[in-house]
Amino acid sequence: MSFLHGGRHLLQVRSLLRSVASHPTQCQLKTNFKERLFVRTMATGQSPGHQNRLAQEKSPYLLQHASNPVDWYPWGKEAFDKAKTENKPIFLSVGYSTCHWCHVMERESFENADIGKIMNDNFVCIKVDREERPDVDRVYMTFVQATSGGGGWPMSVWLTPELKPIVGGTYFPPHDRFGRPGFGTILLSLAKQWREKKSAMEQRSSSILEALVQATSSASEGESLPGNECMEKCYQQLTESYDKRFGGFGDAPKFPQPVNFNFMFRLYGCKPEGHQQGKNGLEMTLHTLRMMAKGGIHDHVSQGFHRYSTDQYWHVPHFEKMLYDQGQLAVSYVDAYQITKEEVFADVAKDIFLYVSRDLSNKNGGFYSAEDADSLQTTDAEHKKEGAFCVWKDAELMELLGDKVEGSDAVTLADVFCRHYGVTKEGNVDFEQDPHGELKSQNVLIVRGSLQDTASQFNLDLAVTERALAKSRQILHDQRQKRPRPHLDDKMLTAWNGLMISGFARGGQVLQDQQYTDRAVQAAEFIRQYLYNPDTKCLLRSAYCDIDGQVTQISEPINGFVDDYAFLIRGLLDLYEASYDQTWLQWACELQQKQDELFWDDTGNSGYFSGAGNDPSILLRLKEDQDGAEPSGNSVSALNLLRLSHFTDNTAWKERAEKIFTAFENRLKKIPMALPEMVSALLLYLGTPKQIIIHGDKEASDTKELLSCIHSQFLPNKVLILSDGDSSSFLSTKLNLLSTLQKKDGKATAYVCENYQCQLPVNTVAELQELLKQ
Repeated sequence: MSFLHGGRHLLQVRSLLRSVASHPTQCQLKTNFKERLFVRTMATGQSPGHQNRLAQEKSPYLLQHASNPVDWYPWGKEAFDKAKTENKPIFLSVGYSTCHWCHVMERESFENADIGKIMNDNFVCIKVDREERPDVDRVYMTFVQATSGGGGWPMSVWLTPELKPIVGGTYFPPHDRFGRPGFGTILLSLAKQWREKKSAMEQRSSSILEALVQATSSASEGESLPGNECMEKCYQQLTESYDKRFGGFGDAPKFPQPVNFNFMFRLYGCKPEGHQQGKNGLEMTLHTLRMMAKGGIHDHVSQGFHRYSTDQYWHVPHFEKMLYDQGQLAVSYVDAYQITKEEVFADVAKDIFLYVSRDLSNKNGGFYSAEDADSLQTTDAEHKKEGAFCVWKDAELMELLGDKVEGSDAVTLADVFCRHYGVTKEGNVDFEQDPHGELKSQNVLIVRGSLQDTASQFNLDLAVTERALAKSRQILHDQRQKRPRPHLDDKMLTAWNGLMISGFARGGQVLQDQQYTDRAVQAAEFIRQYLYNPDTKCLLRSAYCDIDGQVTQISEPINGFVDDYAFLIRGLLDLYEASYDQTWLQWACELQQKQDELFWDDTGNSGYFSGAGNDPSILLRLKEDQDGAEPSGNSVSALNLLRLSHFTDNTAWKERAEKIFTAFENRLKKIPMALPEMVSALLLYLGTPKQIIIHGDKEASDTKELLSCIHSQFLPNKVLILSDGDSSSFLSTKLNLLSTLQKKDGKATAYVCENYQCQLPVNTVAELQELLKQ
């Protein structure tokens, strides 16, 4: 977050905060816990009992709180006016539908009638879905992190009626314990202070906000373009955090970090031969991807990846599945396959595509956001448990997999499966991995050895062993469908859909499978139909499903943020290079122009703000400066601008990318591992992209052979253009060079160019391969 740069101002903030009623806060970002039973039928108006205003919302997260005894309001004018009219402070609670500790705090506090009465009597209570309103989340998370040193969800912040933060934290237990005040105590204390010391609290909140404004306004100030030293330092910092044995960057809990993989792959791609850092980075990344694929973080039965591993072994995950992970990891595994040609990487990518197509796809083409970590163990259970949908007891596996392996009278499917996936009678999860005991006697599937090890154990042929495991996985997948499913967050976000479009488009290119390209096209068409206004050329943030799966919008749709534009533009560029349909490239250019208009900082500091700045309820206009679970909008935009400049010969976009690098110069030089995606963009800038132009009919076999040759090689610095000779096409109007290109000997012909200065044309795969090696 941008606040990291303003240390002096943050000390002022912390000092101011200590003068407000102090209470402990704790970061609960990464902890597993039980979730209350949730029945979403209330969204249809059929649920019994009390319902608050959130019953009229579309967000699955807000709907989860619609039957609370708390008089919740959505973020908006009605709540703000009530706070001012009744002279009450605001309690703001921010979370998302698959958040464990959000469910815990709801069950413990927000469903408690006594606590609900305290909240209703003394505060105006607002509930926000952070995925729906990242602008609100960023403002107050900046405050919480700056004043407490940590952050997470649920985020709990008390505000003045003017929306200025007073005090905040994350999860609070309902009652006092271990010498720490509970949520009820904090509510009463703050209510009392508001009644007796309102002016002082308002003054302090104004001072806090002023300090935050100063801290964040200095976040993106640079003087010169950074250079290769950023790449060197990023590599060194990531290497220092690398786990040589199990892969991954950082200690447990371990998160998949595709932005790190992207950087290491690009580093290798710049100098694949004779560059030790590139080779080392490649090996670190490949080892990490292999270990993740073997681990419990990878769903071996129903495909896709869980959010993160609670341990260093990639074994016991936090079981929620997020769309943004699937989209980015699909690209990582496709890249790994393109570099190595090892089928294991292609297989994992196909796993991801199968999962998303089956379980996260709306019938109209969009992608849903997430599946929850928790679910009911049985249909008559009262409470959900972590991983209940995914884990297995030994006895259950023995019963389900009792058939004999083909060609064997003694070995069963269960024998082979349990050996291969580390299943034990007592369960393979220990206390440190499961401190709350939710996975007691259960097994989380993990591959410790290899297919060869398993085959040797039972003296089986490799092919027989592989078929036995595949049959077992299918049996278990079918059995899972009889279990209560986890909650599905069927919110469809433009940004995350953009990431998944990139995944499917890259899969279509590299795996040479048209179904993946077609799925990316379907998703792009979905966004254009449901999340785009052709009159204003603006994107919307989100769309929703009604009970029949039809796409709907809230009464006042939320406008897109910078990541919605940036991630979609990247998806469209990848889609053009998979489909060669210039419609997607043209739309990407139009969206980039609109993004520049809405979000660019033209005050001199440069870079993109996260929001458009036209909402008076957003008190801080921030720039995201960290690549985390999702890359930042600025990092992705820098890559987009460079690619677009070489697609269209528009030097203004290249200059804009340069300004982003300059704006984040200090960050890139001091902590480049915080922005590995931007360092990847810098590598592209310093490496000079190559235009590869194929002149031919895209349906002709000779054209397809040349395109297939290109997609078989990892060329991160390429810009791929297909020209069919149509002088009226979008690209022909942008690139005069295309009109001068001719076919050689009447065949599809390849031109490899730098700054549109082309080498001699070639029209055979062998000649093109030689050029690309150079």
